[in-house]
Amino acid sequence: MTTFDVELTGRRVSARLYEAEDAARLGATFVFAHGAGAPCTSAFMVAFAEGLAARGLDVVTFNFPYMEARRRVPDAGPVLEACYGAVVRQVVARPALEGRRLVIGGKSMGGRIASQLVAHDTEVSARVAALVFLGYPLHPPGRPEKPRTAHLPLVRQPMLCVQGERDALGTPAELAPVLAALPAESDLFVVDGGDHSFKVPRTLGISQADVHARVQDGVARWIAERLEDAR
Repeated sequence: MTTFDVELTGRRVSARLYEAEDAARLGATFVFAHGAGAPCTSAFMVAFAEGLAARGLDVVTFNFPYMEARRRVPDAGPVLEACYGAVVRQVVARPALEGRRLVIGGKSMGGRIASQLVAHDTEVSARVAALVFLGYPLHPPGRPEKPRTAHLPLVRQPMLCVQGERDALGTPAELAPVLAALPAESDLFVVDGGDHSFKVPRTLGISQADVHARVQDGVARWIAERLEDAR
């Protein structure tokens, strides 16, 4: 794992590169943003970055400005999008990642910001091959009347939503009709028994490590298939 800084206007944020294992390399970089409540160094982010790198993806994680400054309240949407855009531009310019196909996404809020960036920034959109969301925050908890989907029809790349069966920010049943109505290919991977962070009840008899491994297998397989289809 290699650390580096991303320069923003008047500030910088830290980032990490988890290099793919050579034996399984897919020839793609996944820029993977954290959710609202935990940084790129959280156990969830590290586990998924390492797991996806082991499955052949170069993975880049980073902090949004508020998290870098150790503030609790997320930055405004335009600030988050600008930061994500700066990370993408630096990633595609890194010699070590030259020639890689680009996939972006994130955990919860990070995935939503990735989709907004692609919808609003034509330069970034032209570089992105696909998007992956780990727990798309369809709406605030208990507020299904406030969907966060207005921008999604502007996204033309394939999208994968990994959604816990018990996700309080949008169940698979809520998300499925939204995805079906989008013009782009939009696939749904359901984590049986999972909540917004894919935690499952002990009564299911499945370890969290096994749940994460199943999700990571599915994400890597889906990305490999989309990249093959695009050739």
